[in-house]
This record gives sequence, C-alpha cells and structure tokens, in this order.
Amino acid sequence: MIGWLQGQQAEAWQQANRCGLLLVCQGVGYEVQISRRQWERLPPEGSTLSLHIHLVVREDQWTLYGFGERSERDLFRELVAVSGVGPQMALGLLGLLTGEELVRAIVQADLRVLCQAPGIGKRTAERLSVELRTRLQERYALDQERAGGLGASSGQELADDLIEPSGPGLAGPARDELQLTLSALGYEPLEINRALRAVAALGLAETAGSDDWLRESLRWLSSRVS
Repeated sequence: MIGWLQGQQAEAWQQANRCGLLLVCQGVGYEVQISRRQWERLPPEGSTLSLHIHLVVREDQWTLYGFGERSERDLFRELVAVSGVGPQMALGLLGLLTGEELVRAIVQADLRVLCQAPGIGKRTAERLSVELRTRLQERYALDQERAGGLGASSGQELADDLIEPSGPGLAGPARDELQLTLSALGYEPLEINRALRAVAALGLAETAGSDDWLRESLRWLSSRVS
C-alpha cells in the first residue's frame, strides 16, 4: 500500500476534467491525480512536493490520488465509501470546496452547494448527507483543532450548532414545517438550528403554536443580523 510520496514535480497535466502530475521519487515517476483546486496551487516544476496517497487497485490499472493534507485524503476516503460516489466525484467535490466547507455542506445537508460539483446530482448529494452526516459531526471539532482553524471549544460549539435541536422544543412535524418556512425565507440550516436552540432556551413551551415559534425565531435571527 502506498500512503505517502515525496519527490520532484516533473510535470503537471490536465485531461478533460481530470488533473494530475508526474512525481519523480528516486528515479521512478508516479502519475498522481489531484483535485483541480490543488492543481491550480501547484509549485513550479522541479519543486519538491509531498503528497498523502490513496491507491485504487483494479484489474486493468492502479490509480494514485494525491492530497496535500492527510485530513483531505481521509475525507476523500469517506466520500468514496458512499454508494454511487466514485473517485472522480470525490475529487470534484474537493476541487470545488475546502475540506471544512465540504464537511459543513454535508452536515448541513446543503444540497445546493454539493450539486455544484461535477457529476453530483440531488440524489447523490442527499445520500452523502444521510450516510456521512453523523460521522462527520462527531469528528468535526477534533478535525478543526488538528487543522488549527478553530480552537477546541469553538470547534465543539460549531459541531453542536450543526446538530438538529433535540430535547424540549417543537415536535418533529411542527419543527420540520418551521425549518422549511425559515429556509424558504432565505435562512441557512446552521442559522435555523441556532435559532431553534435559542428559542427553546428562552423557555417557550412545546405547546406554543407554530406562529409563536416562527415569530420568536425571526426575532432572534433579526437581532443577530442587526
């Protein structure tokens, strides 16, 4: 199993939607496919480059996929483990979004963002969110701390915000209707979950009407904007 390579970048190439490079390691050249976002940031030819590698072995070929960060390779492996998502789709997602942005889109079930990647339709986007959402939520705070993007407490706070409200609050159907209404008004899933948590914390009774919940949610959201 090849998990990491370091060598000289001999050349970069692009074929249709696929991007890659030739990495020369001790006299052996390895063809490695990479995301478009990484391809656009490659150093000059001849530079020393190290990549975390995912190896796909098939009857007719061995294919190497390279990533500048181990966390990106691990996320790639999560993506290709989802039924119907192949390496090219996974690279397309990572070429469109950073690792953090992609995790956010999956956890928030932001289908509009996910469907912007080549080959990703609505059903595939829904499958990604359904199959990966819980696992990525659990890892989100730790990944952020390792990446240095957020502190441990900030990462955990954001991970909590991404989880749908539970405990005291509206019942399932009423909550779903309220989420759909707020979404139609242009609010993002992250904002909606935060609003519902905030309103529940105010002590609004579960028996309160949907209009009361909507009014208090909009009041909280408006105060955040101002």
